[in-house]
Amino acid sequence: MTMRNTITINGISSATITGLIIQELPPIQKPLMRTDIEEIDGRPGDVVTKLGYSAYDKPFSVGLSRGYDVDEVIAFFAQSGTITFSNEPDKIYLFDQLEQIDFERLVRFRTAKVTVHVQPFKYPVSETPVTGSTAPLIVANVGNAPSAPSYTFRGSGAVAVSLDGYQILQLSLGEDDEITIDVSTMDATGGGILRNRSVVGDYSLMAMNPGVHRVTWTGSVTGVEITNYTRWI
Repeated sequence: MTMRNTITINGISSATITGLIIQELPPIQKPLMRTDIEEIDGRPGDVVTKLGYSAYDKPFSVGLSRGYDVDEVIAFFAQSGTITFSNEPDKIYLFDQLEQIDFERLVRFRTAKVTVHVQPFKYPVSETPVTGSTAPLIVANVGNAPSAPSYTFRGSGAVAVSLDGYQILQLSLGEDDEITIDVSTMDATGGGILRNRSVVGDYSLMAMNPGVHRVTWTGSVTGVEITNYTRWI
């Protein structure tokens, strides 16, 4: 039995949109690496600097069947946020809708192409936070790309944080305080405000390559929570 193609946007499946058919899903592909190539006089070859992965477009074909409501279809696609494709049901993309969809063609010919602009990394549909109050915490990035986790520390006073045996951060917590370090945004927050002045160290060194990692700390810590620790390209 052939499985029905579906997409899920911001938690809503295309299967719930009356008359909407996902005719063809986009292929699974890797993003391109942006590079800066420099030629230096007197030096053979060139110097390639990797600048990071590029966002890219994912086109797919949709159609209409009996009972469709074109306004419902328009509302479904007029969004940005998260999207999951049924050929990768366990992964979420972050996307924006940048291209105008030809809904006139969709109504007239019952078929059209939709293109979404996705960011290069994929994330698990569901991921259980790693929590504890006793070091070490063991965290596994089961993806194939370095992840940029969020670390929340609750406690009091000076706290030294290490990843895989290397001390990286020094936190200054108030009495019964909480600070979250988000490696993706390179910011520390707590109580709804920025707390970067309460943290010393290079946030980027708290990224996690694919594999198993040990997070340890010293000081008066009552709880730690680690999220967003798995990522794919």
